[in-house]
Amino acid sequence: MDLFSNFPLWAALFGIVFAQVIKIPIEFIATKEFKPGLAFSTGGMPSSHSAAVAAVTTSIGIEQGVSSGIFAVSAIFSIIIMFDASGVRRHAGEQAVLLNMLVKDFHYFVEEAKEWAKKAEYEKRKELKELLGHEPIEVFFGGLTGVIIAFITYPLFL
Repeated sequence: MDLFSNFPLWAALFGIVFAQVIKIPIEFIATKEFKPGLAFSTGGMPSSHSAAVAAVTTSIGIEQGVSSGIFAVSAIFSIIIMFDASGVRRHAGEQAVLLNMLVKDFHYFVEEAKEWAKKAEYEKRKELKELLGHEPIEVFFGGLTGVIIAFITYPLFL
């Protein structure tokens, strides 16, 4: 199959790009903060992982039919990835929040105990990434985004 005519691949890539870029205006509407870096970050609304796997599964269903074996494999892997995005990765992010608080408290205690006055150095310490996974609603809208992207891009590959 020619790479440039691979509809499932392009639908998934369009889904990822769209989901990542749309995070910027959604964050701006929600918080009034403009954060262009969200386009290159994990987590947030909508889930680009969910958009990608939903787009590839939907496009395989469109091309091969929903009774095909490849659609079944894609659907199962999509469910696993979406479950992971809202489960394991989200909980890892919650643990990162607690670990960052513990590290900050420990460093504050050490600094106070030794009377360190190097606040700038303390602020430069790298923190664990806290926004790793997704809320279930973010996974849902990521999946919905992928399905819509697949149906919108399908006519481009006819």
